[in-house]
Amino acid sequence: MEPSKRRIVHMDLDSFFVSVERKLNPELLGKPVIIGGTSGRGVVSSCSYEARKFGVTSAMPGARAKQLCPHGIFIRGNMQVYSENSRLVTQIIEDAAPLVEKASIDEHYLDITGMDKYICDSFTWTKQLRQKIIKESGLPISFGLSTNKLVSKIATTESKPNGELFIEPGKEKEFLAPMEVSKIPGVGDKTFITLCNLGLRKIETIQNMSPQKLQSLIGDYGLSLWRRASGISDSEVETSWEQKSMSTERTFHTDTNDTKFLKELLVKMVEELGYDLRRSEKSAGSVSIKIRHSNFETHTYQCKVPYTSSDHILLQKVTELFDKNYDSRVMVRLLGVKFSSLVDGAIQMDLFDDTSDMINLYQSLDKIKMRFGEKAVMRSVNIGAPKPKE
Repeated sequence: MEPSKRRIVHMDLDSFFVSVERKLNPELLGKPVIIGGTSGRGVVSSCSYEARKFGVTSAMPGARAKQLCPHGIFIRGNMQVYSENSRLVTQIIEDAAPLVEKASIDEHYLDITGMDKYICDSFTWTKQLRQKIIKESGLPISFGLSTNKLVSKIATTESKPNGELFIEPGKEKEFLAPMEVSKIPGVGDKTFITLCNLGLRKIETIQNMSPQKLQSLIGDYGLSLWRRASGISDSEVETSWEQKSMSTERTFHTDTNDTKFLKELLVKMVEELGYDLRRSEKSAGSVSIKIRHSNFETHTYQCKVPYTSSDHILLQKVTELFDKNYDSRVMVRLLGVKFSSLVDGAIQMDLFDDTSDMINLYQSLDKIKMRFGEKAVMRSVNIGAPKPKE
């Protein structure tokens, strides 16, 4: 498919957590709403556009947010409700579009290439889908439409709040040129400062350079940055479920019905997968366990969870599944755990614990594991626990 003929949509729910709260309580409309930060050590997870005008941002300590916006309405947040609304929107989109990638709890990519032959033009079709989502979910949503994921995502940002924008094929560079380089996804604060110090504040400046010159200034990253500044991207809309799950399992040398041992193993497997989730900056929306008995009869039990990457939340759900379905009278040959329905965003999803302590704990533990190995720190129940033979 020629790049100019591709049609990629990026859809993003506007101030998603705030919008859900406003759907539940319309009196919050037009007011500075802040999700999270309700306790002394709380952290802001999201805030309305009205609160942003006061300088409130995500991940800001609640105490600081209250100083900046003393009249703000602070709400603890409910990840269970937000997850349910996210799944509702996903279902509407998947029922309409042939290829859908759920990038995070509140954003999706749609590949609608070639649909012009069977429907109205792509822009009109996407506008109609947006109105359907607004009507059926009661939530505001914006979208960008272009020839690739990169430009569509930036177009969505430019169309917010509650807007829509179509960048016609061939107009990608023109659209990006007047923006600051920080608008390019992946260009963080430190990189932006480095580029500004080199006189590369505007995207147009990079567009007018040769990729070799940019590479000589900032290394191999320069080639990637030049392509993105030029609106060039060949990333595919990923729909493979293989990309949307993480799992681990253990087969025992000797069949067992030792409940204590099996539960300790579940803790270990959840810790392993939880670390992998956070390292990949993902959150899981579903957990499952697999139990294979000595007669090779295999059962899988699954449940949805509020999107999270926190071990203690995932372990609670895994343990509930095990306690509900495990029969200690039957010997077990294999035990497994799987996290699925993965989306981007790790720590952000867990701010509704409303304490920075737990977030800081996981960040500290993960740093230790990255430096000294995954076995450098573990829960006490796994210290000295027998290792199952595979």
